Amino acid sequence: MLDAARDAVTFAQGRTCEDLARDRQFALALVKCVEIIGEAASQVSAEGQKEVVALPWREMIDMRHRLVHAYYDINLKILLRTVRDDLPPLIQVLQPLVDPLDA
Repeated sequence: MLDAARDAVTFAQGRTCEDLARDRQFALALVKCVEIIGEAASQVSAEGQKEVVALPWREMIDMRHRLVHAYYDINLKILLRTVRDDLPPLIQVLQPLVDPLDA
C-alpha cells in the first residue's frame, strides 16, 4: 500500500487533470496504483484493520472495486483528487508502521 501510494503521488506531481485526459499511460498508472492500495487493504484482516483505525479501509476497498469494474467510466477528476488529497495522509499513517519492519 505504501509503495503504491508513494508511486501515485510521485506520478501526479506537477500534472493536471488535462494531462490525465490526454495521457492514457499516466491515467492507467494512477488507476493501477489506487487499485493496488484497495486490493492490499482488502487483504488486511478485520483485526488488523481495527488496529489502524486512522485508515479509511472501506473507502479504499470500495474505490478499488469501482476502478476495477468501471473500466472506461472512471471520473479522472475524482481519481486525481484522491491521489492528491487522500494519499499523502495515507502515506503518513503507513510510514511509521512499515519503517520499523524495513530496519
